[in-house]
Amino acid sequence: MRHRNHGGKLGRTSAHRQALFRNLVTSLVEHERVETTEAKAKQVRRIAERMITLGKRGDLHARRLAMRVLRTREAASKVFGDLAERYKTRPGGYTRILKTRTRIGDAAAMSILELVDGPAQKPKAAKKKAREAAE
Repeated sequence: MRHRNHGGKLGRTSAHRQALFRNLVTSLVEHERVETTEAKAKQVRRIAERMITLGKRGDLHARRLAMRVLRTREAASKVFGDLAERYKTRPGGYTRILKTRTRIGDAAAMSILELVDGPAQKPKAAKKKAREAAE
């Protein structure tokens, strides 16, 4: 039986896996989009959504819990400022996984993990209007 055995080991020691997830979550918060393997993206999504939920809480204890995972103060301030404001009314589901390609070297399934409703993601009509206004 494999009850309560969520997540995989990804061929790493626990310390290496924890460092990998912390780095990926910090990169996702800073850049709002990261390309990684599908297995890693599914694991990192859980942690990233938890960080945004902590940002929405906004108290001191939530900030300290988030700083255990996030690598930089800039990422933490973005979670508790910009992202908490952006997802204030959203009850969850802050990330999306888009399957992209198969990596050449080892045939790993690659995917893009990104934050939904990001500033870089404008609807096509808004992009078209912005382009026409620029011309």
